[in-house]
Amino acid sequence: MKRIIAVIRQEKFEGVKKALIDAGCEGMNVSEVKGRGRQMGIRESYRGSSYCIDLIPKTRLELVVNDEDLERILDVIIESARTGEVGDGKIFVSDVVEVIRIRTGERGSDAV
Repeated sequence: MKRIIAVIRQEKFEGVKKALIDAGCEGMNVSEVKGRGRQMGIRESYRGSSYCIDLIPKTRLELVVNDEDLERILDVIIESARTGEVGDGKIFVSDVVEVIRIRTGERGSDAV
């Protein structure tokens, strides 16, 4: 099993969520985060003053998928989150050692 953490643009979240549900991936955790990458923030001007917003609001999705579904789900996220502009986000993939559904006690792939 793999854990996917995707940090994406806030305005892309609804489209990504719908694409994931359409792909059969309904379980996910979502949180609002702030961060920055290579873009180093954005410069804004307000009433003649220039300032830099160096922590950009993003949406973080976290989901666990079976190994055989990994590439398909990654493709869904990439296609639905991409704008082609700097700041589209990142995806992190890591191994999951164990998953347990608390309600039933199911373990492993059955719990996903």
